[in-house]
Amino acid sequence: NGEGDPKPEPEGLGVGTILCPALTAVFQFLGKFECYFTNGTEKVRYVHRYLYNREQLAMFDSDVGVYVGFNPLGEKWARCWNSDPEFMERKRAEVDIVCRHNYRLYAPFSVERRVPPSVSISLVPSSSQPGPGRLLCSVLDFYPAPIQVRWFQGQQELSEHVVATEVVPNGDWSYQLLVLLETPPRRGLTYSCQVEHGSLEHPLKMPPDAARSKMLTGIGGFVLGSLFLALGLGFYLRSGGLSAIHHGEGPAGPGSCSLGPEPPLGVGTFNPS
Repeated sequence: NGEGDPKPEPEGLGVGTILCPALTAVFQFLGKFECYFTNGTEKVRYVHRYLYNREQLAMFDSDVGVYVGFNPLGEKWARCWNSDPEFMERKRAEVDIVCRHNYRLYAPFSVERRVPPSVSISLVPSSSQPGPGRLLCSVLDFYPAPIQVRWFQGQQELSEHVVATEVVPNGDWSYQLLVLLETPPRRGLTYSCQVEHGSLEHPLKMPPDAARSKMLTGIGGFVLGSLFLALGLGFYLRSGGLSAIHHGEGPAGPGSCSLGPEPPLGVGTFNPS
């Protein structure tokens, strides 16, 4: 071959040759253990399944006490295992060894875990209907998932025109739920969102103006604190505080003076929480 001619390919390695054959099938053999608890550990069911490519071959159920096969191979295994008294005695004991034992380990941070919800009410605009907006009850960061949220007008429950999302997991062992009252609130009537959850001793009832009341209380405290500060400063200046100011230096020079201690935080403190 000349210098510009292509080099011959090695024998058997043409353009269409695949060096590594493609994966054409997946074979999975799975043993699956399941524990079902009723009223704590009062009633426990233990299930051990054998599966091949998602097909169940055989299963041990503690409520049944023996293995059951679901195809010829599983039936053969079941007969073999069931014929071994020592093996089956150990298998029946696993309802205590596996399930009841692990329940004590995992229950404190799973079954017994309780996180109360954070509840707030907001007025959201309606995209389909004109008007003052709709009341939205946001129930956030609670655990476990079971929860009940209801809207009330005064003492009467509003069961119609209420739309709720699914209970949505946050991915951090907490959940959230949004419940919208579709009818616009009417002036002069009182509306409230009531939340019942396992973490609460009593139902939590949140009125729509709770957030506004907190805000107004904080603003009132801030204004009151500012008034006390102004009165205290005026009293200080009238009692001769001006005579202590040195006019020959800048405010940061040797002659600068302090206007005295700040007013106590106990008066008019604004707490955003």
